[in-house]
Amino acid sequence: MNVLQSQGSFDETKARDLGRGPGYLAPDCAGENFYAIDRGLRDLLQLYLEPDDFRRLGPHFDRLGALAGGRLDELARVADKHPPLLNARDRFGRDEDWIDYHSSYREMEKIAFGDFQFHAMSHRAGTLGMDRPLPAVAKYALQYLFVQAEFGLMCPISVTDTSIHLIRKFASTELKEYLLPKMLSGDIATLWKGTQFITERAGGSDIGAIETVARREDGAWRLYGDKWFCSHADADVALLLARPDGAPEGTKGLALFALPRRLRDNRRNAYRIVRLKDKLGTRSMASGEIKLEGAVAYLVGEADRGLKQMMEQVNLSRLSHGVRAAAMMRRCVNEAMACARTRKAFGKTIIEYPLLRRQLLKIAAPTEQSLSMFLFTAGAMDRANAGSREAESLLRILTPLLKFRACRDNIPVATGAMEVRGGNGYIEEWVQARLVRDAHIGVIWEGTSNINALDIVTRAVGKSRAHRMLEAALAKLLDEAASIPASFRGRLRATLDRTLAFAERVAAEPALEETARLAASGLYHITSSILMTWEASRPVTDARRALYARFVLEHRLSAQDPLEPRVSDWEREAAEIIFSERKTEVPEIARLLEAKA
Repeated sequence: MNVLQSQGSFDETKARDLGRGPGYLAPDCAGENFYAIDRGLRDLLQLYLEPDDFRRLGPHFDRLGALAGGRLDELARVADKHPPLLNARDRFGRDEDWIDYHSSYREMEKIAFGDFQFHAMSHRAGTLGMDRPLPAVAKYALQYLFVQAEFGLMCPISVTDTSIHLIRKFASTELKEYLLPKMLSGDIATLWKGTQFITERAGGSDIGAIETVARREDGAWRLYGDKWFCSHADADVALLLARPDGAPEGTKGLALFALPRRLRDNRRNAYRIVRLKDKLGTRSMASGEIKLEGAVAYLVGEADRGLKQMMEQVNLSRLSHGVRAAAMMRRCVNEAMACARTRKAFGKTIIEYPLLRRQLLKIAAPTEQSLSMFLFTAGAMDRANAGSREAESLLRILTPLLKFRACRDNIPVATGAMEVRGGNGYIEEWVQARLVRDAHIGVIWEGTSNINALDIVTRAVGKSRAHRMLEAALAKLLDEAASIPASFRGRLRATLDRTLAFAERVAAEPALEETARLAASGLYHITSSILMTWEASRPVTDARRALYARFVLEHRLSAQDPLEPRVSDWEREAAEIIFSERKTEVPEIARLLEAKA
């Protein structure tokens, strides 16, 4: 359960009955409404959404929350155990390669692309009854709920959404007229789903090493080469980078192309899915290797700006990855709390033991950080889309920050939640094993931790100076959090100054590159701490968020002696309040924000 919810909403009779199996196994979260039990999300959506949007979209959040804890969760468990299968040829020996998916995956596609229309909700009116495209805050909140049940399918959802963005922004009028009606369709039978193919054996993070070539033949662009890691391998249209004949080496010579799976006369295009990857996680979704054998493709935008255009899709995907990591962490915390509140050991429920409470806090704190970070980032995106240059600069640093740290935090959170359930968490019949497997891809897709840390420090800080816009935004939020004790806000402000100075120094001194991840983590932690403090000061929000801010300040941003016990009275009291069943106001927690560590 969400540690900030009213725990009384969990049916203890149901939990007791479910726990009457051999060994009195604790229940999981199956059957719960993941929106109804998530007080943190419900509170914060009132801050980050316009009131009318919150009112209109509330029933859809609730409906998806019920699906995520119910039918979607059931389907995801089955799809994970029945991965897609590649058929290389048809019975006549023709290279009509296709992928067979289990019916559980196909049903999830109908929910995602047909019912909720995730792929189109940012691009046109009509989804979920809205008279305009959904704000980014709402879209990513819906993704957050969906991924708590199913992670793998969110890749095809996201790359279809982001491919539409690139085509709308950069493609010619003729190409838009050809592709967009198909890609924006709400009819699953006529919809063209999208993807992106970037990685090659010669170039993963080093995109400039890409070897795929584009040749102009008979009035059309044709592509030759291999793409090595192609998620959503059988998408109807793929965006990819290739080097036109005669173009310079490196990233400057790369152009962006749209590759349809079928040609205008419905024949298969000249490329093959060579094989599917046998992956650690995301097993429900097909990732494969693609061999391009003169495939017809369409140039998107300017031939010498391919990478710059593709990076817009990459950055949108990075934001989505941060949201997905936040979602999986929430599921992990919900599972850990459901177990901790019902599992008995040595005569007590295990949540009564101080050491386990500390373990729960260690997985809950990064979960709450990521929730605040993705909603704040999505809010910046909405303002940037409305024309705010300040928000655009803010988004430049927030997106890689979220992707970098939330995806890293997801791995220990998933492992910690598995440990709460013990041996059963290691068994594939329970959801924890899948959460652990899926968590690891977040630090690989759309750039490793090193790539994202360098993007934050050398580009967002060193070149764009986006950290100064972040500083201004956070200072404003601290000023607005007037109900929070001034001494605590002062500590946050002083830590912000030190963190920004450190990031600037790392950006300016090449010899300090090896500390880029430390600088990026510091920026994430202070940003999320200030966000949670501001959120706690708002009347609609549970004030316990400020306690999480202090835990982050003490344990992630302050010096510690690893051989000196650090458990203070304020921490014990804070844990009691965090794990209580009632909403808390600022006056009740103010003393703990000022108590001596």
